[in-house]
Amino acid sequence: MTFTLTTPLYYVNDRPHLGSAYTTLACDALARFERLRGNPVMFITGCDEHGQKIQRTAEAAGLSPQAHCDAVSAQFQELWQRWQISNDRMIRTTDPRHRSLVEQFFARVQAHGDIIEGRQQGWYCVACEEFKDDPHEVQDPECSIHRRPLEWRDELNLFFRLSRYQAAIEALIVQEGFIQPASRRKEVENFVAQGLRDFSISRVNLPWGIPVPGHAGHTFYVWFDALLGYLTALLEPGDEADLATALSRGWPAHVHVIGKDILRFHAVYWPAMLLSAGLEPPKRVYGHGFLTREGQKMGKSLGNVLDPVALLDRCGRDALRWYLLRDIAFGDDGDFQQQRLVDLVNNDLANTIGNLLNRTSSMARRWFDGAVPPAGATRAGDHPLAQAATGARDSVIASLERLDFQSAAQAALQLAITANGFLNERAPWSRIKQEGASTGVGEDLYAVLESARLVALLIAPLVPDLSGRMLEQLGQSPLTSGVPKGLLSGADDPAASLDVPWLERLCWGGLDPGQLLPEPQPVMARLELDAPL
Repeated sequence: MTFTLTTPLYYVNDRPHLGSAYTTLACDALARFERLRGNPVMFITGCDEHGQKIQRTAEAAGLSPQAHCDAVSAQFQELWQRWQISNDRMIRTTDPRHRSLVEQFFARVQAHGDIIEGRQQGWYCVACEEFKDDPHEVQDPECSIHRRPLEWRDELNLFFRLSRYQAAIEALIVQEGFIQPASRRKEVENFVAQGLRDFSISRVNLPWGIPVPGHAGHTFYVWFDALLGYLTALLEPGDEADLATALSRGWPAHVHVIGKDILRFHAVYWPAMLLSAGLEPPKRVYGHGFLTREGQKMGKSLGNVLDPVALLDRCGRDALRWYLLRDIAFGDDGDFQQQRLVDLVNNDLANTIGNLLNRTSSMARRWFDGAVPPAGATRAGDHPLAQAATGARDSVIASLERLDFQSAAQAALQLAITANGFLNERAPWSRIKQEGASTGVGEDLYAVLESARLVALLIAPLVPDLSGRMLEQLGQSPLTSGVPKGLLSGADDPAASLDVPWLERLCWGGLDPGQLLPEPQPVMARLELDAPL
């Protein structure tokens, strides 16, 4: 069965920011992991391109809404290419096929009796594209998220009868694993316990959106429209705009990965809409935390927004991927700290992992004819490093299954730390001078090289570029199962066609004695930042 995972469909009122990159990076690591262990994957990302906020932003820039969307969506696509994001689909809600699927979905919901007319009154945040619960008498109310004035709205809308799904949603949200991390589930339970109210799914006098069939003057509310992008994205490029066809391509989604601020839409509104249309809800909704910078919330007014393009230029993919996945517990809020970034990259990747491989490979080449030394009994599974590697493998797999990227990174790193400790304890640079010590030294170097090979394989979902350089330095074939063909730099390499499945390669003893070792090159340069990011 296809493993379908999604980022949010990013709202194109502005260019991509680090928060968007963080979510997409996490999904990329998960998608790579699932592909590596042999699962067919449908990794969806995209852009949400309708709504009043976009219309106003475009007008302020002197552009048509479509021209604005085209420009910003292109920035997202370019950024994901630079980050080597392995998405299978990039949906835009201005895609003509999306409009057709929205209409088909709406017809199902309407036929089920879940669409009614009603009057919507309340304070509205254009930035959030939602009504707030602020009472009438509040003077000069503002959005608690965007710190902008709310607008009073009083209009006739179409409503989705969410209240009919109180019992169904209550049963769904208490299912083990549906809302993750566990801390998020309580938030949703509290919201649902207050009683679900019907919510507006249309706006009037808003031309930038999808018209509601049979209801002149109404366009679909941006959230009703955007959530359905997950279904449109399932269509193959040559497919007709048919809802049943889309569903057959990989629904239900295994996981929606989102920011915690849109948890309610994905864990309550979206499942109810799907149930109304006779469809299965997603299997899991994962709401991660927000990023701050040096202890402060990022914002244009503070001038401390981190540009993901500039960060790539200064730091490179490996450094940023490792830092964001290794340092921040996914699900919690995280604080981006420049010195912490430098320290982790240099200590973990350059010193611990990179130096382990470089110095061991250099000794093996010098003393064993430029090749992997004879393994002897070291190739057996009872070697201390073999046992450490098995534990690291199990921990990495279990951690990635629950989207615990931090623990996965730490488990792989710990194997490198253990191998470094073993190397220092055995001190082959001293023992090689002793008569008759060559066999034992060779076996020790084999064990450390084999540990480095396994570290390279374990970090592949997190830092694929570094993983590839490590495998190359060990004379190993590249991993070809972690990414779509379009991102395979070595796809035409004959060695790539001989690639052994990742899980099989994670077994101890896979490094062949006598395998020639290339001239050692540093696999990870130290990160030097002489000015603030």
